[in-house]
Parts: sequence; structure tokens; C-alpha cells
Amino acid sequence: MIPRRLGAAVVAILFVGCTRGASRPAPAPVVLPNVPQLDARIAADDANIAFLVAEGTQRTHVTPDLEYLTDVIGPRLTGSPALRRANEWTAAKLREYGADSVALEPWPFGVRWQRGPLTMRLLLPHERWLNASSWAWAPGTNGPTAGDVVYVDATTRAEFDRRFAGRVRGAWVLLTRLVPRVNPDARSPGDSARVDSLRRAGVRQHNAEERAFLSAEDSLLASQGIAGEIIDGGKDFALLTMSGSPGEIALFPRVVVANETFDELHRSLARNQRVRVEVNASNAFGRDTLVQWNTTGEIRGAERPEEIVLLGAHLDSWDIGTGATDNATGAIAVLEAARLLGALKASGVRPKRTIRFVLFTGEEQGLYGSQYYALAHELELPRFQAVLVLDNGTGRIVGIALQGWNELNELWSNMMRPIGSLGPFFIRPVSKGGTDHLAFLPAGVPSFNYFQLPRGYDHTWHSQIDVFDHTVPGDVAQAATVMAVNALQLANLSVLLPRKAQ
Repeated sequence: MIPRRLGAAVVAILFVGCTRGASRPAPAPVVLPNVPQLDARIAADDANIAFLVAEGTQRTHVTPDLEYLTDVIGPRLTGSPALRRANEWTAAKLREYGADSVALEPWPFGVRWQRGPLTMRLLLPHERWLNASSWAWAPGTNGPTAGDVVYVDATTRAEFDRRFAGRVRGAWVLLTRLVPRVNPDARSPGDSARVDSLRRAGVRQHNAEERAFLSAEDSLLASQGIAGEIIDGGKDFALLTMSGSPGEIALFPRVVVANETFDELHRSLARNQRVRVEVNASNAFGRDTLVQWNTTGEIRGAERPEEIVLLGAHLDSWDIGTGATDNATGAIAVLEAARLLGALKASGVRPKRTIRFVLFTGEEQGLYGSQYYALAHELELPRFQAVLVLDNGTGRIVGIALQGWNELNELWSNMMRPIGSLGPFFIRPVSKGGTDHLAFLPAGVPSFNYFQLPRGYDHTWHSQIDVFDHTVPGDVAQAATVMAVNALQLANLSVLLPRKAQ
């Protein structure tokens, strides 16, 4: 979920180069001084791991499944009929792929929101049509609504009253400063230094008075009768970054424009040029509180079925693309991992612990589905061995963040070693945020989110080009195979991993 006031949001994706080639061992573990390592034996599953790798690399189902989820079912906005179809289709796939049990587990969502058509025109200082989209869970305009553009940069109520009170009725407001993007086709040291300087200048800590004003600013602007807000798309190449939530239903229309357009508006205002736009947006809200569902399935453990390894990803997406890299790729990787482990079960091999597959919904609105799942399964969580989540695009897995469990560095290194041909991999004593593994950390469950190759993820996520053409099915197949192997290793581990509430 992207905080609105960040404007041009930036996702930090850690990247480590990966070269293709012959099989190679995993790199040596990072040395963590004064961190005793967990004494845990990994089962000698060479034949079973070889089976999973062969099945995952030679007979993958990733491409047709990924095509179907993105091209046929399409965008899966939480609360939409398409997401329900995705729930039902993934449940059917889990049954087909050998899960012992499958369920759609309900949880309470907010109100439904449906995007309608939108047009936007620049009227002054010249006239042209603009590309824009409604911010999610924002109302429409009830017809074409023209107004001057005003940059409201007040940080306190006293400053607002002095400069803007009574002067923004009917205006389309900008609430965030200009944050330029580096032009990747015309980059120079000077250009990069200029942009970095501007970005640093825009980073500041607000005091208590400013924080209080900013938290109440939307209500104040609504009472002033503004036409709506214009939001920076935050990417280059005219790409948009979509967000919004029923937990923060907009009090007035909000439209997202390209960073280039947002910058143009700012530049014109800085020249004291009058800027005027017209927006016609048609969006609709539902009337009733919705129930949504997480798709779940599991392969029961043969010896300790009450102990659980969870493989997860979020199934929902934004709706200006088809949610391919965020996060159909993760969802399909979990489905494919279920298929691989189902094939292993069909050959007569069951894991010692239960392996559960969960496709969460409501992630894009604030991790709702995973938080409700953790709450519903609160009594089980002490018996969860681990949670492994995939949600950083279409790229292959290149490593794991220890998320505070630094005593597992050696264990993870040993787990990756038998699949060195799919790597190399790295293990880092850092934490990752922003996705569903976070819901399990307060209960102390060892929960991890893999590092992946970026593969253009900084462009595709939440944007209109998040479609199948920007996926790399071979990388998704690798990720599914790694997840399946790691799940089997953790399910067969000699001990239950330590709890660590965060």
C-alpha cells in the first residue's frame, strides 16, 4: 500500500547480479559475528529435490496458468467479481494439482468501488487531452468539472488560513511537491545530481503541529469546496502508480497523472501562469460491506500434520493493468509449487509437516486478507514452522532476507545449496516489508519474503503496463521450484524454528 502523501513513491528493490550458466554451488554464508547458529539437521532429500527440480524446470505449467489468470480473468481488484472468479479458479487448480483439502476462507472487507471512464483536458495555458486515471476509492465528478490548478503547500492550519482559505473553491489542487524522474534515455552526471539534490531537499521531518494539520487536511479541503486533487503518477515514461483503500475513502475526486504532466503543471504555476483543467470521472461505490476470500489448500503432513509451512502470495491486483507482475506471478508460483509437491505426493512421498498454500486478497489495500487470516488462525500460529511469501515481480528468486532470524543464516545457506543450479543465491541479515509476511511477525512466526531479480518491476508495479507481456515465465518457474524445495526442507526439518515476536 502506497501512502498518498509520498507523491512520487519509490520502491527500493535490492538487486544482486545473477549470471546464467553451468551449475554452481551457493555462495558461502554471510559471517554474522556473535550470532550462534541454530543447530538443525536438514533431511537428506536429494532424490526428492531432484524430482522437484526436474518437474519444475522440464514440465512447468507456469505459462498457460499465468496467461489464463492475466488474459482471461484479468485485473482482480479486491471487491470485484473478477477476484471472486480468480478465487474459484485457483481453488480448482489446487484440487487439480493434488491438494488434500481446499477452501475459500472469508474475511470482512469494506465497500465495493468500481472504476468508471475518465477524461481530462488541459484548458490553460494551452488546450490538450491528458492521460489520467481515478485514484481508487475516490468519487467521480458528476459530470465535467473545470477548475484552476492550485499548489497547496501549507504545512500548518495558520499558514493555510492565511494563504488559501476561501481561495480554493472549485480548484484542482496539488498537495505534493514536484519530484522529477531521471530521464534514462538522456542521463548525464549533472542530470542525476540535479534530481538527487531535489529529492533530498524534499525529505523533511514534520513536527507535531504539522503532522496534525496534514492528517486533517483532506477534511479541511473538502469543507473549502475543492473540485479534487491531482496526484503524481510517480514513474517515468508516463506510467502511473495506482493505490487507494476503503480504509481511506476519498472525500473528493482524485486523479493520477503522469509524472511528466504533474511536473508541467508545477512548472507553469512556478511561472505564475494560470493553469486550468477539466475532469470528467465516473466511479461507483457499493452500498453494503463486502465479504472477500483467501484461497487456501494444503498437503497434509505424514508425521506432524499439526505443524505448518505456509507458502503465500497475494491474488488481488490493481485494475489499470492485469496485475501480472503484482502479483499474478507470485500467485502462479505458489500454484506451481503446489503442483510440484502434489506430484511428489502422487509418487508416494509426503512431507512430515503440513504444507499450506494461501493466496491472500486485499493486500493492495493494506494487507487486509493476510491480517484476517492470521487472526482467524491465531491458535495455530505457534505451530507454524515458517511463512514464505513471493511478491516482488516476475524475476527469479536470488536470495532471502533473514527478517531478524540471523541465527538461521547457516540453515538457509544449507537449504539453498542442493539447488545451486537454480542460483546463485544470497542470504542477507536484513528485513523486508510491504507484503503479506508482515501479518505473521507479531505472533513470532518466522516469516520471509524472497529477493527477486527486478526485471523491470519498478516500472510495472501498480501501473497500466502490468500485463503478461512484461512477465518472464521461466523465472516464475524457477521461483516456484525454489519455493517447493524450501517448503519440503522446512517441513522435514528436525526442529521447529524459534519464535521471535516483532
